Amino acid sequence: MAISQDLLDILACPKCKGDLRLTDGKDGLICDACRLLYPIKDNIPVMLVDEAIHLNKDLETDTLQDG
Repeated sequence: MAISQDLLDILACPKCKGDLRLTDGKDGLICDACRLLYPIKDNIPVMLVDEAIHLNKDLETDTLQDG
């Protein structure tokens, strides 16, 4: 089950309070302002800054990959 649009509309980046967008793979939420990716585990977004993945400015990723 994917995250509903209603939930996506109210979620905000916990660091900057900015907008989030769903990855193409629907396995994470990206804050473009902070360059952070918040993973979705068991259909629950992990909205902890310490658990977020820092995105490289030169590398655009739209899916999480193990390993």
